[in-house]
Amino acid sequence: MTFVWSFILVHMINFVLMSLGGGQELHLVTASVLSVLFAIFVILISMTIPNDPVPNHHEH
Repeated sequence: MTFVWSFILVHMINFVLMSLGGGQELHLVTASVLSVLFAIFVILISMTIPNDPVPNHHEH
């Protein structure tokens, strides 16, 4: 699912930025490569965040 969302979001950003830049041509291959790199980056970040619950320390 991470790849699907990164693919959609990077292509959307690519479309918007190219439209704002004067209607230049879309670089779909570049956007696809960037979406793969972004997905890998997000997966690596999610692997470094622990899934353990946060312990409650009640100080009285």
